[in-house]
Amino acid sequence: MGKPTGFMEIPRSDRRSLPAAERIKNFREFTLTPSDAEMSQQGARCMDCGIPFCHQGCPINNIIPDWNELVHRGNWQQALDVLHSTNNFPEFTGRICPAPCEAACTLNLTDQPVTIKSIECAIIDKGWQMGWIKPLIPVKRTGKRVAVIGSGPAGLACAQQLARAGHEVVLYEKNDRIGGLLRYGIPDFKMEKHWIDRRIAQMQAEGVRFRPNSHIGKNISARKLLDDFDAVVLAVGSEKPRDLEVAGRNEHQGVHFAMDFLRQQNKRNAGDVIPEDQAITAKGKRVIVIGGGDTGSDCIGTSIRQGAASVTQLEILPKPPEKENKLLTWPNWPNKLRTSSSQEEGCQRYWSVNTKSITGKDGLITHLNAVRVEWKQEGGQWKMSEVQDSAFTLEADLVLLAMGFVHPVHEGLLHELGVEIDGRGQIKANDRQYQTSIGKVFAAGDGRRGQSLVVWAIREGRQAARAVDEYLMGTSDLPR
Repeated sequence: MGKPTGFMEIPRSDRRSLPAAERIKNFREFTLTPSDAEMSQQGARCMDCGIPFCHQGCPINNIIPDWNELVHRGNWQQALDVLHSTNNFPEFTGRICPAPCEAACTLNLTDQPVTIKSIECAIIDKGWQMGWIKPLIPVKRTGKRVAVIGSGPAGLACAQQLARAGHEVVLYEKNDRIGGLLRYGIPDFKMEKHWIDRRIAQMQAEGVRFRPNSHIGKNISARKLLDDFDAVVLAVGSEKPRDLEVAGRNEHQGVHFAMDFLRQQNKRNAGDVIPEDQAITAKGKRVIVIGGGDTGSDCIGTSIRQGAASVTQLEILPKPPEKENKLLTWPNWPNKLRTSSSQEEGCQRYWSVNTKSITGKDGLITHLNAVRVEWKQEGGQWKMSEVQDSAFTLEADLVLLAMGFVHPVHEGLLHELGVEIDGRGQIKANDRQYQTSIGKVFAAGDGRRGQSLVVWAIREGRQAARAVDEYLMGTSDLPR
């Protein structure tokens, strides 16, 4: 290591952001780019800890200490090569990954982990800026044809790896633009979409053919794909949202799934016009977001930028501790109180709250009725019970359901193919062969493992590509 005592001499310094009052005026990214010198210093904090627990925290197998050291020494292009050896899209993960690698960092024992995510983002941004990122065109073609269904991070990673192995790859996407959840689920203020467009151009040069507006199982037969291709990869995501089954849910206008709300704003940002009778907007409204995860946070930031009168977030689970017990949790991802940039912008948060009903007037929602709950362990399991006399009511004009997703959509594609579904409603396939109950059909990403992180999706896409390559060729040089 270039600076063995760097972690003792240099304090942690992460990326800074524009003030909330300034950044909520638009939907642009608001993190400020650090200087090369700042990133070099932060890379010097990587402590040569012997066992790099950051590797355990990173699902995508990033070789983190190596590129930390290379950035410290100013070898940015070599750092980019190391980063790309495990991660097809660091510009995505460097912006929207929650960084479990930093939670696993040895320096996190003192709450001062290396700024791994910021260094990663700085490497890839410099790579684009310097023109180092080029298409990797295979020397020879195999003559094998693969269809990838779904253009989220799993589908994109799988398609790129297979194209680089020399296969003819056609990627199908049901939406009008490529990117899946990256395009229509992640707000632009977290990740602008030109990053996706750059990768699409690179992948097209590598031989991937993109087919948007292609809803397999609806306007294109899934069975036809089985006839036309040597292998099919299902990277369809987990898009069946968890619904709110309470009185009044369907009787009053103003209750919407989070993704319907977020998708519309991203389309507006892209220049699309949403018909007025279909528009979901928070402007001037009292907004309640049900769900305390990342999607709920995205709804908060979007609502604030649209001009909501107020934003309230409800979470059914209890409030996490302000600080975790490191001796019990490290290097695993800890349950502790986190406040997102969107929550910092202005939001009232409630924990241990269960929605009981929705009421309204003249067909429009006016109130959400809830009750406080408490959680106790019984027989090794956590069980919820209502707190007596704790019912309360919140005024509401718009309720956004961000309670997660239960499994992939079964209707259409999966039913037509007849692939086996597991007990959780996911596509049944293991994480070695990624093969479904139909031999030439593979599955990767959230549709196989359940709702998860972008890093897991990219990892699964890469590993599934290797499995498909082995299936087609008998062996594979693609990395796992």
